[in-house]
Amino acid sequence: MLAQRVLYYGQDRPLPQVVPLRAGPLSLRLEDGDLRYIKYGDREIIRRIYVAIRDRNWGTVPNVISEFSAEIHDDSFRITFEVTNRQGEIDFSWRGSLTGSADGVIEAIMDGVAHADFMKNRIGFCVLYPSELAGAAARVTHSGGATEEACLPEDVCPNQPVLPFGDMNGLAHGVQPGLWADVRFAGDIFEMEDQRNWTDASFKIFCTPLSQPYPKLIKAGEQIVQSVTLRLVRDTNATIQPAEVAATESHLSLTINRAAGERALPEIGLGVASHDQPLTAVEVERLKKLHIGHLRADLQLSGPDYTSRLQRAVADAEILNVPLHLALMISVEDGEAQLAALADLVKKRLPNVAAWLIYPAREIFWGESPVREVLELAHGALDGLIPGARFGSGTNADYIFMARSLPPLEMVDFLTFAITPQVHAFDNASVVETARAQAAVAHSAQRLSGGRPVIVSPITLKMRYNAYASEPPKPTPPGVLPSAVDPRQMSLFGAGWTVCSIGTLAATGVEAVTYFETTGWRGVMETASGSSLPAKFQSFPGGVYPMYHIFADLAEFAGGEVLAVRASNPLAVDGLALGKGGRLRVLVANMTDTTQDVAVGGMPEQVSIRILDESNAERAMQAPEAFRSQPGRVASSFSGTLELALPPHAVARLDA
Repeated sequence: MLAQRVLYYGQDRPLPQVVPLRAGPLSLRLEDGDLRYIKYGDREIIRRIYVAIRDRNWGTVPNVISEFSAEIHDDSFRITFEVTNRQGEIDFSWRGSLTGSADGVIEAIMDGVAHADFMKNRIGFCVLYPSELAGAAARVTHSGGATEEACLPEDVCPNQPVLPFGDMNGLAHGVQPGLWADVRFAGDIFEMEDQRNWTDASFKIFCTPLSQPYPKLIKAGEQIVQSVTLRLVRDTNATIQPAEVAATESHLSLTINRAAGERALPEIGLGVASHDQPLTAVEVERLKKLHIGHLRADLQLSGPDYTSRLQRAVADAEILNVPLHLALMISVEDGEAQLAALADLVKKRLPNVAAWLIYPAREIFWGESPVREVLELAHGALDGLIPGARFGSGTNADYIFMARSLPPLEMVDFLTFAITPQVHAFDNASVVETARAQAAVAHSAQRLSGGRPVIVSPITLKMRYNAYASEPPKPTPPGVLPSAVDPRQMSLFGAGWTVCSIGTLAATGVEAVTYFETTGWRGVMETASGSSLPAKFQSFPGGVYPMYHIFADLAEFAGGEVLAVRASNPLAVDGLALGKGGRLRVLVANMTDTTQDVAVGGMPEQVSIRILDESNAERAMQAPEAFRSQPGRVASSFSGTLELALPPHAVARLDA
């Protein structure tokens, strides 16, 4: 039997302790040395205050906390701790101090020192503002003392810094008329980036300015001291409404919002497995039940093994009877010869290719991408080769690459970009936050597309490769999971996040979405041989992952519609509503590790309920056909509202 925490989120380790705190009228929580979800009443004003240590490749060096001390009172707190950050060449330590006073002032201080010479891209405080503040009025204080009126951007902004939020030592934004949340930064120069570019649900204030050269050498013995101070400031003569104490939302709601209309369920595809094992007969039958719309295969045309990968992709697509999306990474220098060789291979087999996804072999973060050049080469070699195959481009990485170097629209039939929830943060709460943030980049891509469709491809839990690295990746040490693998892939958390992601993107009207892979530890099911590191990735050989059942539930509504849903707290419980031929199906995901009472509104009188949770997850993984054949229990709603007790990390399927 798998441990409870493995079923929840893939690893048998406890989550960081969450400590609720108050600073006068402000409520917040402490988690792993960070201050999170700072609220004035029920209004969130700061999402997170934390220290980030980033290496030369923008990798985040984890904190190891010791000597923790806390004095916590009803309306104030004082917390101190020691932190070490050691990874690779990085050797840094710092002392943290967090205080909150009864008059609503919160101060965070870090006092650190380097214990070796090393290269760093960033060391210091980051302050995250929730993305719900888009459009909010702000006052910027620059390092020279000048102030400037501004608004946080509505559309996703790819500029770094977001102007005029550069060269700052202070930022205030409106909480209510006449009341401002004023944050002051000391110890460096700070600026803002729009983290929605990476589907983080926040605007980030950080140091040191990106205009300064990086990576930068830090010498042994060098000290870094910084502080962040938050206080509430009222305008002169302003009448301020007192904040009601933010109550714990013990009873959540999820309501079908029929007034918002409906959208077509986007075509759902999967990636071809990144391992070399062929699909077994059992895997083929299970994948066919998902009614996927396409398979995506990545072909690095300068690589030595793409021919065998193409052959595997064609074989998988033929046996599953689905078309291919072939993602081509093309070198500008050798692209003509590379594409000529690919065209010869394709002519011999004439695979069912629905889309060519065209990318430069190396995308450029700063400066102009050679996307036009590779599109010209691709059209020259591939036009008419497969009748009906469409051309798309954008980026094989995060949305920001496409926004900075938009492909020429006259050369593409659709725009495409990838999504991963783990560029800046990796904890469960941060990953949950990203699901709703996917709407911002989807809508921004649609505004850039000139009316062309948008395809999100692929979505993976971890970064497939580091597009920001300044040096090649190092080999994976023995006994360590590859950097692209996340144990949450095989967990209930992975299933719930998939529900939230599909629900968000489907509501935006994107044409298609490619998720994960077919099999293996980046797929929706395990291979017959099982995990090669079973102590690190605890799946069942020949079994499926809980997220398989999400895609199977969607498959039964392929070609149907998605109805808008409204969640009272989508960071705790969110969902997805489907309609087809008069039928209704609602998937409700609990993204927390505690039972949540949820009122599901907009339901008919009789509802069939099936819950996937820790009590049946192992059976659902090992015997998916038997699990899916079980009828749900029938329950009655009251005046259109169904009361549901949802266990930790459970997903409920509600059928009318």
